[in-house]
Amino acid sequence: MMEEYARKGTPKQREFLYDLLIAEQRSRTDARRARLLRAAKLPALKTLDGYDFTAITFPADYGREQLTDLDFLEHAQDLILFGDVGTGKTHLATALAVAACRRGISARFFTTAGLVMQLRRAKAEGRLDKELASVAKNELLIIDEFGYLPIDDEGARLLFQVIADGYEKRSLVVTTNLEFKRWGMVFGDENMAAAVIDRLVHHGRLLQFRGQSYRVKNALMR
Repeated sequence: MMEEYARKGTPKQREFLYDLLIAEQRSRTDARRARLLRAAKLPALKTLDGYDFTAITFPADYGREQLTDLDFLEHAQDLILFGDVGTGKTHLATALAVAACRRGISARFFTTAGLVMQLRRAKAEGRLDKELASVAKNELLIIDEFGYLPIDDEGARLLFQVIADGYEKRSLVVTTNLEFKRWGMVFGDENMAAAVIDRLVHHGRLLQFRGQSYRVKNALMR
């Protein structure tokens, strides 16, 4: 029917119809972006605008432009943001999730403790499979503050399941201040930690953060 209207309409009418369709498309795109941002459950709306990359050491074969282009999402690659507290790891992870949502890519942000708690609750209520499926729908997962709090055996197994299920299917961004050799303490099992690390490094890159905490540097209590 639209084609018929366009064919029979005057130039002005066709121009109006074109503008109307473009406006409708933009409205739907904006609405989808807004839905994705809400679903991502971000702690704050951080962006890459003005972000200071000076604290980051990139791998030799990977740089800022590739990161901000979100090329890692196209290949279901992973990122480990490792380094000192307060140097911008969570900000960057959040900003990457925002950038993904604005491109129409689904993302979900979790703290490690929050994810484990959510999975434990789902298991206790007999809906773990449904919860894992919900997490798996996202093309990008952020797991923040890995290693900041201890995880019990059941929590470690649930976290391992999320990471293993996403291998080569979706991208994972992990923020942590623990080097790989200490991940066994978090999982309580060196073999499980080794299996997680093996998956993450296969299609992943390590970004190292060094420097003084931004919060300490700008603290009122000095």
